[in-house]
Amino acid sequence: MMITNAPPWPNGAKCAVAFTFDLDADSILHLSHHASADTRIAQTSALRYGPEIALPRLLSIYREFDMRQTFFLPAWCMERYPASVEQILDDGHEIGHHHYLHEHANTMNAEMERYWFQRSKEVIISMTGQPPRGYRAATYRFSRNTLDILIDEGIRYDASLFGDDVPYVIANARGRTYEIPSHYGLDDWPHYQFSRDFDTLMPIKSTRGRLARASAIRKLISYMHNKGSVWFATLEEIADYLTELERTGQWHPRIDQLPYYSGPIPELGKVEAENAT
Repeated sequence: MMITNAPPWPNGAKCAVAFTFDLDADSILHLSHHASADTRIAQTSALRYGPEIALPRLLSIYREFDMRQTFFLPAWCMERYPASVEQILDDGHEIGHHHYLHEHANTMNAEMERYWFQRSKEVIISMTGQPPRGYRAATYRFSRNTLDILIDEGIRYDASLFGDDVPYVIANARGRTYEIPSHYGLDDWPHYQFSRDFDTLMPIKSTRGRLARASAIRKLISYMHNKGSVWFATLEEIADYLTELERTGQWHPRIDQLPYYSGPIPELGKVEAENAT
């Protein structure tokens, strides 16, 4: 086997599958262009397509296959699109923490990152009735302070990093949590559509619910169901299952100690440490 230390999945399944969606809507437009976002009507319409058109279509696919999956929503989007939150919860899906306005954790100091994390958590609790169990950093921009916050706030798993092919543990002196890893190559938005409205080749995440993309997702899910030996689960369910495997000694995860570096490397000379931009 090329993959080592894979968890033994339930009922002999060969893999666990989670189709996760980041429902960012127009949060990224306001974050990038605060002073002019209200005048970017075409781009706003494209981004609003996510909660208004794409989400109901994707939820109908999940209902067809009796699947429960995980959605990551910025808390601002939850407040702006409460009907989307209701649709997700009514179908039994999980909502994970995805910042407030899709702000980038590694551009903030620890105090500011914690403030926005807690503000977002309060929104999630008020709208779902429970605290978030999982977290994904906006645009995967996990900072040197993020793990401290996740541990302090009782987050069961992270889904922001790329350090393995199977779940593992990220830890520091404060504690630990599960990492359920992804990778840019597994994320569908780089392959679908790009926009220059953000002064860079910034992908539009609301494209995956467009007809052709939704059809491709449905075909993939159908293929997996017909193939068999696949466990479809929310990320929370996967984290709960990993906890039980560890408790019973059936699996011992690899552990990554964070941060990887305590500051800028000395080989390039002295420089004041700062969060990445």
